[in-house]
Amino acid sequence: MNRKLVKRDFPTKTTFSQRVRRLSAGLLTTTGRVLHRSGVHPDALTLAGLGMVALASLFLAQGDWLLAWTILLLGLPLDALDGATARARGPARPFGAFLDSTLDRYADALMLGSLALHYAQTGALWLVGLAIVALHGALTVSYTRARAEGLGIACEVGWFSRLERLAVLLIALPLNALDERSLNVALIILAVGTQITALQRILYVAKVSHQPEELQAP
Repeated sequence: MNRKLVKRDFPTKTTFSQRVRRLSAGLLTTTGRVLHRSGVHPDALTLAGLGMVALASLFLAQGDWLLAWTILLLGLPLDALDGATARARGPARPFGAFLDSTLDRYADALMLGSLALHYAQTGALWLVGLAIVALHGALTVSYTRARAEGLGIACEVGWFSRLERLAVLLIALPLNALDERSLNVALIILAVGTQITALQRILYVAKVSHQPEELQAP
């Protein structure tokens, strides 16, 4: 008799990102259907979202915090509406999901890289280092999830997924216009928080992958 190995994931706590997605699901679904009926392609929304981040990053590099914050805030809905519009189209398209995830990494690099560039120009090398560590952490958080899912393990655990990272920046940018220490604190939070999140995912995958496997007949 042929048998296959079946691995169960451990239950995890609901993350902030998951709560936000659940609360906004109805509105996003409705808006996604409207955009689909209007002929808007989800990939166009994904590309437009990256364009908004790229524009905001130019102002981040120049230290124009309020303008960068405004552009990021205006572009934020695009990051959610591309998925909602794609779902309204019908069957899932692997390339759309791949493009969305890939361009999110470009967006991470643009935002944190532009902050590193700004602080390099001002001579605050310790803040350049924090931005680099935060960028490394952001990419590692994403990679650990993608690699785990490639192994068949759902991995959304951790404190600082992309939505949490965006929230930290969106809170700190307008405050930084009043007190320039705000972004310093935000970069410390992002640098430490992303590294901890990557470690949380590594430990979670280690726990799941070492659990006893059940043999089930097909």
